[in-house]
Amino acid sequence: MDFDFNLVLVPLTLIFLALWIMDKTFLKQRKTRGKGNESAPVRWAYELLPILLVVLIVRSFLYEPYNIPSDSMVPTLKTGDFILVDKNDFGVRLPLTNTTIWDSGKPESGDVAVFRFPLDPSIYFIKRIIGVPGDTVSFDGELLTINGTPAPRELANALEQIDDYSQVQIETLPNRSHMIRTLPGFDQSDRMADFIASQRGVNTPEGSWSISVPEGSYFAMGDNRDESQDSRFWGFVPENNLAGRAVLVWMHKKPGLHLPDFSQARMIR
Repeated sequence: MDFDFNLVLVPLTLIFLALWIMDKTFLKQRKTRGKGNESAPVRWAYELLPILLVVLIVRSFLYEPYNIPSDSMVPTLKTGDFILVDKNDFGVRLPLTNTTIWDSGKPESGDVAVFRFPLDPSIYFIKRIIGVPGDTVSFDGELLTINGTPAPRELANALEQIDDYSQVQIETLPNRSHMIRTLPGFDQSDRMADFIASQRGVNTPEGSWSISVPEGSYFAMGDNRDESQDSRFWGFVPENNLAGRAVLVWMHKKPGLHLPDFSQARMIR
């Protein structure tokens, strides 16, 4: 999800709004020449401005569509899924500046969130929120622990399994349960990235770690747990980077020359 459509939508809307105001105040082409006889830019302003305003309001303050480009959230989300993101759940923000104008809520542990990548805010990422401000998130090599409470896992049923070399499990966080994909026998110490390594205590066993989430930040992980680049690698998600909560898969497109279809539409848990 590497393109912010608002970078085009907002300037275009402002341009047509300015043209509409100019014609209403002093150009007066529609009034003097009649509808359809205005110059092309003025005519486009009258025809396109209402559409652009509706699209801008819906995308900025209600729901925004995104496409999933990778497998980092498998099995919850697949490459080719088209999702809707609720822009109200984590606070209403102005487009482009991302300034909060209404604090309507905060992410909870277990929410699937879309956010601007902390290392490059022009790119949008989607991950699951694991730790919220004030939480201590720990990993003992097998299970996550949130504030001292383990997040147990159990094997999902056979219909949920993806292949013969991984396992789909049900992980239970304090607020909810969700599915994750793991690679049995995977050596967690091989994945000790710079951020986690910088947070580990001197006497922390290999493959385990513990992190305290600071105020105004969130710790996010992919559901494809052993094959996801997430907060373990690049750090916390600042609250100002949040875009919204993923709520619905409404369409899916298989790779290649396939038409999108709605057979995999589902709510996101």
